[in-house]
Amino acid sequence: MTACIVGWAHTPFGKLENETVESLIVRVATDALVDAGIGPGDVDEILLGHFNAGFSPQDFTASLVLQADPALRFKRATRVENACATGSAAVHQAVRAVKAGDARVVLVVGVEQMTKTPGPEIGKNLLKASYLPEDGGTPAGFAGVFGQIAHSYFQRWGDQSDALAMIAAKNHKNGVDNPYAQMRKDFGYEFCRTESEKNPFVAGPLKRTDCSLVSDGAAALVVTDVATALRLNKAVAFRGAAHVQDYLPMSKRDILKFEGCTVAWGKALAEAGISLSDLSFVETHDCFTVAELIEYEAMGLTAEGQGARAIKEGWTAKDGKLPVNPSGGLKSKGHPIGATGVSMHALSAMQLMGDAGGIQVKDAKLAGIFNMGGAAVANYVSVLERLR
Repeated sequence: MTACIVGWAHTPFGKLENETVESLIVRVATDALVDAGIGPGDVDEILLGHFNAGFSPQDFTASLVLQADPALRFKRATRVENACATGSAAVHQAVRAVKAGDARVVLVVGVEQMTKTPGPEIGKNLLKASYLPEDGGTPAGFAGVFGQIAHSYFQRWGDQSDALAMIAAKNHKNGVDNPYAQMRKDFGYEFCRTESEKNPFVAGPLKRTDCSLVSDGAAALVVTDVATALRLNKAVAFRGAAHVQDYLPMSKRDILKFEGCTVAWGKALAEAGISLSDLSFVETHDCFTVAELIEYEAMGLTAEGQGARAIKEGWTAKDGKLPVNPSGGLKSKGHPIGATGVSMHALSAMQLMGDAGGIQVKDAKLAGIFNMGGAAVANYVSVLERLR
């Protein structure tokens, strides 16, 4: 254990018309430092997760964190980006800075504002997280990429529409009790399973309820060394952390295996000295329901091609043997890209402290987090444990 989360902040996710990228950054940076009980002057490094890709005209954003307090002026600040795993990339960079002894206190902020962008531009921006020479012309943008993945999965393992609908329904049900979630509505299995005017097909076999939401929002963490954390009010330690990068072109790998996800989970669990069954819950990257389905297999919860078993037998329900996305996941909570990974860590820390309110998992002691960029290209896994 080399680094701990000692404070956090989180805005609601959704269409935040009265906010800007700057106001969201300032809000969570300020609140996270207050939550940690650490003054801005004690911060050694600032890391900002911000994907952008055209969503905001302000593309040079690291120094916007300094707007939170004059005492942050002249601190080193860096913007970090790794597609949809941008938030976790910033978090893991903070852990490495602390582990190397190069920083004692790191302020991590993740932010995105997507809803002010016109619809066609949103699709174009998101598609930048794919390999453009092969996927640049994909109809329906990034949803089209995962629609192709779902189609291929169905061809190999049979129609899994029931399982996808069950995943969507589970995550929407969980999200009802998450005060930060963009969509707090329990749609139920039948609505998610049935094509309708309100739930049309978007790409391949994926319907609207299979796709995560376009969102605005921000989250922040304060990360310190263990000695500092133990002098503060709370300490959630990184027991394991792994980052694995895979090929960008899907043509160079078996896209149905999410091999980078498998390797990252293996490395993080080995570092933590535990097995998957020791985890109390997992927050995983359900940008599309088929992603969560494949991640069940990639993390080792089921054998290859049998991911549907985990949802159909209730394993991943909030009261199952391994709750997955008790927060509601990206599907319900929303997916402001740069904020997503930071949010996953903040909500998992809340769970371990017993402060997660209606989404609290009973007796949560060990948290697993998987955040990915692109189609399992950037793969980040964290294992968290409460120290105090």
